Amino acid sequence: MKKFVSSLALLALCMALAVQPVHADVAPPEAPPGSNPLPGEGTTQVAMLAETVTLTVLPDPADAQGAIAKTVASFTMRNQGTQAEQIQVRFPLSFVFWGSDKYPEIGDLVAKVNGIKVATTRQVLPYTPANPVGADCVDCPVTAHRQIEMPWAVFDVGFPPGDDVSIEVSYTVQGFGIYPYENFRYILETGAGWKDAIGSADVIVRLPYEANARNVWVEFTEGYAVTTPGFEFRGNEVRWHFENLEPTSENNIEISLLTPSMWQKILNETANVTRNPQDGEAWGRLGKAYKEAIRMPKGFLRSDTVGREMYALSRDAYERCLTLLPKDSLWHAGYADLLWSHYLFDIYYSGETDPDGVLPRLLSELRIALELDPNNQVAKNLMSEIIVGVPDVARKTDSGYDFLALTATPTPPISYETPTAAPTGTPFPSPLPVTLTVREMTQAAGENPTRESSQDSTHASTPTQPLKAPANPLCGGTAMLLPALAGALWSVRRRRG
Repeated sequence: MKKFVSSLALLALCMALAVQPVHADVAPPEAPPGSNPLPGEGTTQVAMLAETVTLTVLPDPADAQGAIAKTVASFTMRNQGTQAEQIQVRFPLSFVFWGSDKYPEIGDLVAKVNGIKVATTRQVLPYTPANPVGADCVDCPVTAHRQIEMPWAVFDVGFPPGDDVSIEVSYTVQGFGIYPYENFRYILETGAGWKDAIGSADVIVRLPYEANARNVWVEFTEGYAVTTPGFEFRGNEVRWHFENLEPTSENNIEISLLTPSMWQKILNETANVTRNPQDGEAWGRLGKAYKEAIRMPKGFLRSDTVGREMYALSRDAYERCLTLLPKDSLWHAGYADLLWSHYLFDIYYSGETDPDGVLPRLLSELRIALELDPNNQVAKNLMSEIIVGVPDVARKTDSGYDFLALTATPTPPISYETPTAAPTGTPFPSPLPVTLTVREMTQAAGENPTRESSQDSTHASTPTQPLKAPANPLCGGTAMLLPALAGALWSVRRRRG
């Protein structure tokens, strides 16, 4: 324990000496999820015979990196009793998640009864969540079965006995989560307030392009949502269907999507390279887009099956780009950036070997980038990260850099385990040989000039200062501190292409 505390103290000292203060990423608050309406106080003989909820996902006009969902929820209700009922129907304008009661409200809700728009009033009324998220958190302000105040849209509906009554609510919600993923929710459990089971329920998420496992994250997610199982892809839709549903919290719908602008970028560049396979810039932009789609804010890459598939597609696109544009320094640096993310988290920190030579390949790419342009700041920043994050693979010299790992393999950190390590069973593709030089690549592709205006990654991003190895000798080589220190390094990185 003393050694552990001392290590933490040493790490804190190293970080204080080596890294400038930075602002951490702040995740946006969760948007209102949308919900089945609830009846007012008391019991009712009104049943929900059927419902269809459609969320049409579009780019957020106020945020190019975000998404919104135009939502229409239609309900067929029937009074199964013998007496007419006049009910104040409630629709929640917000919801409580993650132990907080301060979330945005739906601001444009429209309610219709039998096709006719009706007036709604906003009322703050008590609500007792049956299964609030964060209920096990003893320090959270919201705990299980605690009554809370929530804003509601309230409107009057008459239910004659034996007659069907249609209710429709429409509104817009913003996605939430961590870029490049957008998450949406819809709450079905509130439908349990009506009589008996819900006869049938369909929830449809409609995308502006074909829905598939590359733009819908189906295995696990780094954001706040996990796509609810039991769906099917149908064209540009993701669909859930239920029969005779007694809704509980387990039936609530969540979905995690690649943000539309990112997926559209992938579609556009795929179309570009299909039309012109000799367009090296388009291949580079495609590799960059796939890289952005699978890299999480802390720097590691998605390691689920589809994440690995998109990693392979990114590598292939970069390889094709550099075959066509061998003298483009920034594309070499951008490719090295992809390989560095994979090597650091999936190989080095997980204690795996590197039989495919990812480390020498990424260093070879950086060496070429710096030979082509010694002032390539993207490559220099990445070299600074490598020197600090993985000792003994490279070093800064008065004249440039020594790429030590091109002739030696570094030792992984000792006894380190990480939940982000890539699972076994799905091998990454083998890289091309690492012995290429600038002259060899130029001779292989000819002396074709390249444009300097649309190269890879971060020349369009906000510049950052390169990280430097700490000068204090106390911070020199404690292997057990490297994983935590690398987390700090990733927090100060700009987002590369």
